[in-house]
Amino acid sequence: MKLEGKVAVVTGASRGIGREIALGLAKEGAYVIVNYLGNAAKAEEVVSLIKEQGGDAEAIGCNVSDFEKAAEFFNDIIARHKRVDILVNNAGITRDNLLMKMTEEEYDSVLDTNLKGAFCCMRHVSRQMLKQRGGRIINISSVSGISGNPGQANYCASKAGIIGMTKSVARELASRGITVNAVAPGFISTDMTEVLADSVKEATMNQIPMRRFGKPEDVAAAVVFLASDSAAYITGQVLSVDGGLAM
Repeated sequence: MKLEGKVAVVTGASRGIGREIALGLAKEGAYVIVNYLGNAAKAEEVVSLIKEQGGDAEAIGCNVSDFEKAAEFFNDIIARHKRVDILVNNAGITRDNLLMKMTEEEYDSVLDTNLKGAFCCMRHVSRQMLKQRGGRIINISSVSGISGNPGQANYCASKAGIIGMTKSVARELASRGITVNAVAPGFISTDMTEVLADSVKEATMNQIPMRRFGKPEDVAAAVVFLASDSAAYITGQVLSVDGGLAM
């Protein structure tokens, strides 16, 4: 139980990669705050699964890209649990379109959720982690933020921004024992990727040296490692979980 006694917050944890991250952290003993925005039922399912496996968790809804609501969210958690040891910024959306057709709303909504949401959470949890003189922050980026992807200028900008912000915050917090790293998943089989055309999936598969798509559990394993004491001397890094796609 690498994370026994730790309090972890996972944003966007009601489904997909976030769900598996929450389950993975709980399996190692962490008490997990399952954050969600729109689907309370799915979030409660994750909590139930964690408890069935002998762990403990709770679901809390919050739009973490809203600065004031995010502050209330973390103030409540800290007031009740007295600490936050692990923050995983996973909440993210896509609004794909070619640059010449992309609307302002499509651009703004993706940047707000994916990038501003991560900023808000790090901003509001950092003071507590500084008091604790320790903590783990793991930001979920994407291979798209490293290599780009047609039709995803907004998404790629947000995920590249996550990488830059990760490195900056890592430098700011390192002296207090707080590590800040990013995980960059490649093509992971989730609800979000399931809707893609078969031609897109095939073209992507041909670019992956390992010749398979990743699973949410692959990403969760990387996050659990970075959240553990085994990664205590790793900070400011981007760990690609992509089967070699971005080499």
